[in-house]
Amino acid sequence: MELIVGPRTRVTPFTDRAVAAGMTKAMVYNHTVLPIGTDDPSAEYRALTQAAAIWDVGCERQVQITGADAHRLVTYLCARDLRDLPVGVARYAPMCDHDGRLVNDPMALRIDETTFWLSIADSDVLLWARAVAGEGGYDVEVTEPDVWPLAIQGPRAADVVAAALGEWVRDIGFFRFVQCVHPAAGALESQPAEGIPMVVCRSGWSGQGGFELFLMDSTKGEQLWDLLWEAGQPFGLGVGAPNNPERIESFLLSFGGDTDPETDPDEAGIGRFVSLSGDDDGPEASTSHDFIGKAALRARRASGSQRRLVGLVIDGDAPSPLRSPRAVQSPDGHPVGTLRALARSPRFDANIGLALLDPPWFEPGTDLQVHLDGTNQTATTTPLPFKLD
Repeated sequence: MELIVGPRTRVTPFTDRAVAAGMTKAMVYNHTVLPIGTDDPSAEYRALTQAAAIWDVGCERQVQITGADAHRLVTYLCARDLRDLPVGVARYAPMCDHDGRLVNDPMALRIDETTFWLSIADSDVLLWARAVAGEGGYDVEVTEPDVWPLAIQGPRAADVVAAALGEWVRDIGFFRFVQCVHPAAGALESQPAEGIPMVVCRSGWSGQGGFELFLMDSTKGEQLWDLLWEAGQPFGLGVGAPNNPERIESFLLSFGGDTDPETDPDEAGIGRFVSLSGDDDGPEASTSHDFIGKAALRARRASGSQRRLVGLVIDGDAPSPLRSPRAVQSPDGHPVGTLRALARSPRFDANIGLALLDPPWFEPGTDLQVHLDGTNQTATTTPLPFKLD
């Protein structure tokens, strides 16, 4: 089956370079092509965990909210209290609908006093934010800007980005960012004199650490890629993509993959990033922060009947890729949830997965079964993140 790219499905400013570097597989994410693999997944994993990897994540679209009421709208959209978010800081900020179900789990960045970006997972947040803004009469403009993230992840990521942009990047704190224009001086001869505008953020969807470079001019994507690729070769930089085995090992939530349309933040394991009242309801627990879904989330939490996303360690040989969720069953064959993610873990030398399970089946050490590759396999629950070594 061939993926046809047209007006409904966009390429990124980095697509051609990613393909030339060895990416052979892709999917559609936010109506945009996302390269997801080469023909050597072991090399991808080694680069990410032992050196550095460059990822075309231009599919992580930005929803820009700007105007007099921008801060008020972003605070209402996000379940995490962002009222004290300063310029130059980003925060992971889940969003819910009015029934407490996850709409997205973006990273919110405050670009200036009246401009915010929501760096989104795979759903149409642009339409959601515009609808909420219109219904609420907010004085804002909600747009999708010409911004395209490129990620450098791995233990040598800081070396790569410092070699490309300067030693100053090492001083950027976690979930902090700096706006800059990289000058032509000292860089590739092909770069235009006006340089490459970007936001450099210490963030990324891996447990290895790194940076996301938010390119602010789509005409300069190949120049930015080439700059980083050349700078990264002494440090073992390899091409890759958001890495399924590593992100399961580290437990980084994949919205829409690990979740279904009914999942709330508590069920997804990210309830600590929701600001409800109480002593244990999040890093910015607040009674005065109003946001969409707050009452529903409080009621869901009080009911005690929620499912939970947990880890599974699964017997058997290395499994085939998980093309769709699989039923998880009790030892006597009753359905108790769904397997949402699956991989052979190089770190743990085991089959590991993520499953949304009904109570009480999510308790640690519970033996269950899941049907994979024509065979029922024993699966044992374990807390997240995985700690098997």
